[in-house]
Amino acid sequence: MPPLSFQIEKKDQSTNARAGTIVTDHGVIQTPIFMPVGTAGTVKAVTQQQLKENIKAEIILGNTYHLYLRPGLDVLKSAGGLHQFNHWDKPILTDSGGYQVFSLASNRKISEEGVVFQSHIDGSKHLFTPEKAIDIQRIIGGDIIMAFDECPPYPSEYKYVKDSMLLTHRWLDRCFEQFGSTSGLYNYDQNLFPIAQGGTEKDLRKASCEFISSKNAVGNAIGGLSVGEPTELIYEMCAWSCEHLPVNKPRYLMGVGTPQDLLECISFGVDMFDCVMPTRNGRNAMLFTSEGIINIDNKKWEFDHSVIDPVLNNDYSNYYSKSYLRHLIKSKEILGLTIASIQNLSFYLWLVKEARTKIIDGNFKQWKENILPIINRRL
Repeated sequence: MPPLSFQIEKKDQSTNARAGTIVTDHGVIQTPIFMPVGTAGTVKAVTQQQLKENIKAEIILGNTYHLYLRPGLDVLKSAGGLHQFNHWDKPILTDSGGYQVFSLASNRKISEEGVVFQSHIDGSKHLFTPEKAIDIQRIIGGDIIMAFDECPPYPSEYKYVKDSMLLTHRWLDRCFEQFGSTSGLYNYDQNLFPIAQGGTEKDLRKASCEFISSKNAVGNAIGGLSVGEPTELIYEMCAWSCEHLPVNKPRYLMGVGTPQDLLECISFGVDMFDCVMPTRNGRNAMLFTSEGIINIDNKKWEFDHSVIDPVLNNDYSNYYSKSYLRHLIKSKEILGLTIASIQNLSFYLWLVKEARTKIIDGNFKQWKENILPIINRRL
């Protein structure tokens, strides 16, 4: 068996959705799956115990850029990697830091070698190269690690997007060379996913998908979407990318998105998702629920003593009331951020698990059409 294996258990007959199983050295992931984002080694406002027991997360993310800057590689290495540092014993995916270098760092300078950037924390200068991105992720110790790429903004001129994509491809060759010439540090296998770029240009997207597919990696990612383009373009590019990526490898759509985005892109054949939206929106009083979207700040919930979400089976959503959560959020109590984050993450995990069940049962398309008006409505 390869370090990471993927088996498709059922394909939907009416769409390109599929239910599968990914096996890593840290455990099994049932797809389609949503991965909570733990940028700095923690999913904000939520403990690892809550992630496991209440949210039922199967894999979380760590961020190379943030972990490299703080706590730093010496601390992570001395701990035995991120799994030991944050006591998460299930799979972890780390991104390469590319997106953060391009979106957060100031005074960055891109060259063939890599990217020189200034830390958003203290202004110190750093160089990320494809080789260094692999070496850092070896130390962090993610089960799935990502190639170093450039993410062009939207909109960008065609020439810039093409040049950026070709640079990403050259960097990918270097990532695989470095990955092949190094070993994991903590006695388990790591798996390198390449990332397709190409902006919103169909010919470039196709070329990039074909290039990364030629690497025969254990999985592939679709990057550079949800960076400002209209939703219709995200869907068009996602569907187009899935058409040109291997069927028998997991497909990871990076940084997307809303509950509707998840269901639409599952129907195109995406298996893995991540996004900061559930936790970030939760901290800002927006709740995603099985009955619709709630702004818990609104006065209409002041006397509503019904539970937050009767469908979700965790100790928070069907225990605390909307009135109580509103009180916590209005009072700026930390517990309010925790409950809201658990609600939203639990909802996302519930949604992809429901999608998986419906794919296996053979009625995914009808279920999707029925549930979208419900979960999109503003309560």
